[in-house]
Amino acid sequence: MSITFNQVKSDQRIKTYITKADQMLTWLGFTEHSFAHVTKVATTAKYILQTLEYSEKEIELVQIASYLHDIGNLVNRIGHAQSGALMAFKVLSDIGADADDIATIVTAIGHHDEATAEPVNAVAAALILADKTDVRRSRVRNTDITSFDIHDRVNYSVKKATTRINDGKTAMILQLTIDTKHFAAMEYFEIFLGRMLLCRKAAARLGLVFHVSINDQQLL
Repeated sequence: MSITFNQVKSDQRIKTYITKADQMLTWLGFTEHSFAHVTKVATTAKYILQTLEYSEKEIELVQIASYLHDIGNLVNRIGHAQSGALMAFKVLSDIGADADDIATIVTAIGHHDEATAEPVNAVAAALILADKTDVRRSRVRNTDITSFDIHDRVNYSVKKATTRINDGKTAMILQLTIDTKHFAAMEYFEIFLGRMLLCRKAAARLGLVFHVSINDQQLL
């Protein structure tokens, strides 16, 4: 049967995996990867494929892949894309999802981490773009500013982040407004260059050019 996003969101096992995976990352000192993150990624990925007029099926599948993409952190941060894909395969099979739907979702999840990622299809490309552009202050859980690492500083400094596709549907722009008191713009590229290059590749897979603008200055 065809799987729906609402089915996935209501599955208690999935809720548990997302919660426990984020708890593990909290202990390791990572930024938030819980329901706020996966919901935002699902919303952004839906926007991307909807704006580009992909099918309703692909829009549904990208939301599911987005919601499940980080459950592999429950196993280990290293290789979490691949372990998450295997976990998603089991859960979706148990729900009774179509093999073709499972294949698309699992492929996208398995290709979302920049260490091994490739935008092998439209769903994977949209997931990559949505995931890598989720930069915001509310993801920082460290309450001691004096002990911030560079990832904390980057996220904490973002006052506003907007991901949009231009009217001509030729470019995707990540527009950031940052507080330079905590963060120099070039630090963004110091730690996120690999992610931004992956976003450029993912955007190209969707027929777009990827740009980053920080404080109204286009840097990529």
